[in-house]
Amino acid sequence: MAGRFLRLLKPVARIIPEVKGPERRVRFNEKLFWTALILIVFLVMSEVPLYLHGVSQTQNPLGNLAALRVIFASSRGTLMELGIGPIVTAGLILQLLVGSAMIECDMGNPEDRGLFTTASKVFAILLTGVQATAYIIGGMYGDLAGTTALIVFLQLIAAGIVVMLLDELVQKGWGFGSGISLFIMAGVAQQIFWQSFSFAPGIDERRSFGLFVALAQVLGAGQPLSFMFVRNNIIPSTTNEVDMLNFNPQNPSILGFIATTAAFLIIMYMEGVRVELPLSYAGYKGFRSRYPIKLLYVSNLPVIFASALFANVYFFSQLFWNFYNKNNSNFWLNLLGTYKLTGSGNNASYEPIGGLVYYVTSPKHWPNVLQDPVRALGYLGILMAFCIVFSLTWLEVGGLGPSTVARQLVDSGMQVPGYRRSGKTIESILNRYIPAVTVLGGIVVALIAGVSDFFGVFGSGMGILLSVGIIYQYYEVLMQERAAELYPAFRKVFGE
Repeated sequence: MAGRFLRLLKPVARIIPEVKGPERRVRFNEKLFWTALILIVFLVMSEVPLYLHGVSQTQNPLGNLAALRVIFASSRGTLMELGIGPIVTAGLILQLLVGSAMIECDMGNPEDRGLFTTASKVFAILLTGVQATAYIIGGMYGDLAGTTALIVFLQLIAAGIVVMLLDELVQKGWGFGSGISLFIMAGVAQQIFWQSFSFAPGIDERRSFGLFVALAQVLGAGQPLSFMFVRNNIIPSTTNEVDMLNFNPQNPSILGFIATTAAFLIIMYMEGVRVELPLSYAGYKGFRSRYPIKLLYVSNLPVIFASALFANVYFFSQLFWNFYNKNNSNFWLNLLGTYKLTGSGNNASYEPIGGLVYYVTSPKHWPNVLQDPVRALGYLGILMAFCIVFSLTWLEVGGLGPSTVARQLVDSGMQVPGYRRSGKTIESILNRYIPAVTVLGGIVVALIAGVSDFFGVFGSGMGILLSVGIIYQYYEVLMQERAAELYPAFRKVFGE
């Protein structure tokens, strides 16, 4: 039975918008159509600007969160300003509360499961409102008049609800996989394409932003490619003339492209690394199987948790600094974060220079790492620590711990060959592998995400890490769906 908290949401369930699940089996081509349509709607929303009367769209006081925007499918100054952040945060908070038994919920009970979904929607809408209010009050769009602020607030609420329904449309069976995963993958792919082929002027204003377009321009002008390796501060405009410009690490470089390719290959290899525990069926002698324990056992969830935490530290520390500590004189707020304001007007941005926020934001490109190696090591150490903590926490919360897995294997009639068919026996064997693999996996994903950013990887290290995992999951889902479509007898095997 549902706990008291979930029962309070029963009246709310009647007014919360909901997507009705299919009453028939949705064919493969139809699912493909709906998935493509949902993706198109997301991409269109990512390009539709908010109504900001009299306010320039180029203002970006949260420029240092560009990498995290990719992960949360957020697009600056558009209907997708908040992206999937409120939905992901709401789901994670509720799952942690349920996993820690602070909220009673039996996920095997359809009624409880429905109330849990309603609670996730309510939390997502509330968090959308909170974040929209914080963005407006915090000056994300400058000083907005009362009417304009209200219009922007309502736009963000409406866009948040639409994204929530698009995700539900996929998860109810009209599309493939998860809408959240689809949006993250699309955001990362969009960013990689933009950094590779954009014709927009680069930050140096001498070449296009996209790497390959800039390379074509350099080759066409007969200039050397050496500075394109990191796009450093020496940028020749002609073969006989050299312009000295300030280094700007946000220009995509050859080093970044090499790092992106290497990151893809490393992550794909890591996805396949596993320990296989031999198993046999107690009721069928001679019938054997294996239980795979992957190196990335808890997948990429630790990185998502750490990203959400770092993003909140950055945003709220910048908010407090902007209102109460602009001269960096408050000792306690200085511990949270100190900033300096660079640029002015529409080009103004806040650069962290000290405090906790300085060490939870990546120095990004290699020249910055060399300039301040202490910050780079501090960021990598903090990221690894939180990934390990979140990995171990998710073992029990996500039902992936040795005791839970052992009970599931015993209930399904499995046993380890040569051992008694006992949950305690299987649990003791799993205890040799799962905790160690979980810690090692947390370290690996932190190193991949952090070090990739140091080399200027396209789409951010965390974005590449998540997108490869999502692509792998989609490949498995599509192969399963296609097999079920061609061979209907397989539907029983897949549990359909």
